[in-house]
Amino acid sequence: MEKRIAIFDTKSFDIEYFTKANEKFNFDITFLEPRLTRETAPLAKGFSAICLFVQDYVDAQLAKILEEQGVRLLALRSNGYNHIDLQAVNGKLRVVRVPKYSPYSVAEYTIGLMLSLNRKIHHAYWRTRMNNFSLNGLQGFDMYGKTAGVIGTGQIGALVVRLLSAFGMKVYAHDMYENEQLAQETGCVYTDIDTLYRNSDIISLHCPLTPETRHIINGDSIKKMKDGAIIINTGRGQLIETVALIEALKEQKVAGAALDVYEEEERFFFEDHSAGFIDDDVLARLMTFPNVIITSHQAFFTTEALEQIASTTLSNIQCFFENRPLENEVVG
Repeated sequence: MEKRIAIFDTKSFDIEYFTKANEKFNFDITFLEPRLTRETAPLAKGFSAICLFVQDYVDAQLAKILEEQGVRLLALRSNGYNHIDLQAVNGKLRVVRVPKYSPYSVAEYTIGLMLSLNRKIHHAYWRTRMNNFSLNGLQGFDMYGKTAGVIGTGQIGALVVRLLSAFGMKVYAHDMYENEQLAQETGCVYTDIDTLYRNSDIISLHCPLTPETRHIINGDSIKKMKDGAIIINTGRGQLIETVALIEALKEQKVAGAALDVYEEEERFFFEDHSAGFIDDDVLARLMTFPNVIITSHQAFFTTEALEQIASTTLSNIQCFFENRPLENEVVG
């Protein structure tokens, strides 16, 4: 099998890190700037393996097109795979992912968002740039002694629990699979979701996006929250029903939100739109709130994570080319 790979939705950092990692594998890599769509799928012709990012959605129709082009492997350079219709690709295309890259990158960024939102660091930065050194409106609260709720305690969520515990916070955790060792070492308390909502000053989302977790933060769940709670999301945008969050911010039920993801982000994130405007009314409204921080899905974006993503992705493809077991295969 000819070892040719097409990488869709290529950014400059992809070229840098995949080129470096490829010194070990010596694949013939073609970097393609467009995202994978039905219109761009013909670019995959002649490549048995293609590499996709989180904005490249594969449904039944696109899976059929790719199969007809000769594609046999979808190599995801991400942990999540909710952008792939696994039932549709079953029997047509095999799918591999990067289950581990750097959970520290996302966990540390989560804490950074919490601190920035609580202590208004982003506002202070812009004020002092304009020679305004007033403290009015910059008051926050001590995280020590407060209660945090962490939804999802996989690799990233567990690290967030450890970091919050180090701040002296009481931590409630919620997950289908309780981590007894984490509870013993940190003192976190696993509880039902409603108890977590009622008692948490800060709620941080780290669960995967599934049909069960889609809009886990919605109008009903927000009503159950402690007044003045703040919400952090470095997971997946569709974990939050954005319209419901906006209403809660308007009513001051929620004191603030820091979001590295957005449920309709594929139209805007990872691209420069500074010369135009945002024609998504919900996102535009969300960006008007002074107590909301939005960043562009960058929590993963560290040197260590990029190195691991490139290396693991190419290792996955090497196993495919050599007909070896695919350790990181995703099966629907």
